Amino acid sequence: MPSCILAYSGGLDTSVILCWLQEQGYDVHAVYVDLGQPCEDRQAILDKASKCGANSARIVDAQEELCRDFAFPCLQWQAKYEAVYLMGTSIARPLISKVCLQVARELKADAYVHGATGKGNDQCRFQLAAEALDPSVQIIAPWRIESFRERFPGRQQMIEYCQAKNIPVKATASKPYSSDENCLHISYEAGKLEDLQTNGVELVDFGMTVSPKQAPDQEEPVTVAFQHGVPVAVNGEKLSPLAIVKKLNEIGGRNGVGRIDMVENRFVGMKSRGVYEAPGMTILYDAHRVLEQLTMDRDLMHLRDRLAPEVAEMVYYGFWYTAKMDALLAFIRTAQRPVTGEVTLKLYKGNLIVDKRTSPNSLYDEGIASMEGGGSYNQTDAEGFLRIQGLPLRVQGRVTPREF
Repeated sequence: MPSCILAYSGGLDTSVILCWLQEQGYDVHAVYVDLGQPCEDRQAILDKASKCGANSARIVDAQEELCRDFAFPCLQWQAKYEAVYLMGTSIARPLISKVCLQVARELKADAYVHGATGKGNDQCRFQLAAEALDPSVQIIAPWRIESFRERFPGRQQMIEYCQAKNIPVKATASKPYSSDENCLHISYEAGKLEDLQTNGVELVDFGMTVSPKQAPDQEEPVTVAFQHGVPVAVNGEKLSPLAIVKKLNEIGGRNGVGRIDMVENRFVGMKSRGVYEAPGMTILYDAHRVLEQLTMDRDLMHLRDRLAPEVAEMVYYGFWYTAKMDALLAFIRTAQRPVTGEVTLKLYKGNLIVDKRTSPNSLYDEGIASMEGGGSYNQTDAEGFLRIQGLPLRVQGRVTPREF
């Protein structure tokens, strides 16, 4: 009998798929990649997999790796998809594929199965990562199989299927939106969120953040320390990458930080609506940018900023294990060498306010920058500087005069 590794979340889709794969004649080994999903009961998920008939079910903890090797390099790039989304789901998918393929190699499984739909981005991320790591991999994507879609044309049919098999799922007919969780963020999509007239922030039952309206009426300061662009401490306490994210999730979450509602362009071509919360990473992105303002050379920062949308696009699309990304990650490690220091932000009802910043590598010279007299900057030098900068403009102005 053929065997497969199922990237198993314990949610609606993968619970249905686990049972369906057995109907197709597969021995199914469920792998729950623990990425710090904040609202999930691990033991209940393993029990559910066993109840659904999995030949084996295991949890693989990859939380530290997710933060250290995936999220923090994206942070160093200041990579945000379409200027807003911190890509908490996108970043996790290549790591999930890596872990599942490691288990597949151990168990000599014949195929790798994921529950991503044929309309979404995750199918690209899972598959592109898997094929880069194992070019001979056999991938089964049930949502791209017509017979599966005919049997389960919508979430309601899947809910009914689980109810008939007495499988508990979070999705219900009254609130049928989908969520994806890890230590970096929670995303919410589908169901009633597909109606753009629905207020997503009011609909969603957020798992990591309180509403800014319910946040404390006092500012809360938080200090983040970085070394070479990598977060290393919070409020003076040195912590591991995962512990930093968790600590800032707690602090940001109680202050209503990090919620967004956006319509984004999927890799497959359609626009989709997503609601996200990422309190800890939102704090880190802001603090990191503030420190870069002190420590990064202007031209280097501007080059990074021009490349950052392309990096975000590659991550969002699923091109993590590529030669281009390898080179870009090597570049950013070099570019971030001077980004060392501390930044203090004040959090208030969803807002982040810069309080103070310091770095041993600061390029800010108060004497030069001051509007007062003194310092090594001679304003007379600006005369020649501007005459040279303006030379091509004066020539053009004489040859092709502009009306004004």
